[in-house]
Amino acid sequence: MDDHQRCPRFEKAMEILSKRWTALIIFQLLPGPQRFARIENSLQNLSGKVLSDRLKELELEGIVKRDVYPETPVRIEYRLTDKGKALAPLFDSISNWSGEWIQLSQ
Repeated sequence: MDDHQRCPRFEKAMEILSKRWTALIIFQLLPGPQRFARIENSLQNLSGKVLSDRLKELELEGIVKRDVYPETPVRIEYRLTDKGKALAPLFDSISNWSGEWIQLSQ
């Protein structure tokens, strides 16, 4: 592939990952499947509406899978697909980089 073929793909990837809350939702799902309420509670200041929208977008992109379990009450979990799990090394690198270079104000 030459640079002209890679650039649109890179731009699309950045468009997906840079949308507000998206990267944090993916990061939250890296350890394994979680229910909506757990994701929502883990990410302070994230509204249920925005979380719902982002999960739908990630599902359409094939990054997240929504699993419905026919129990009473119905249980719904979200998990990363193989495509989503493939982002783990990227998030590890960002974690390492931020640990070395990012200082939080107190």
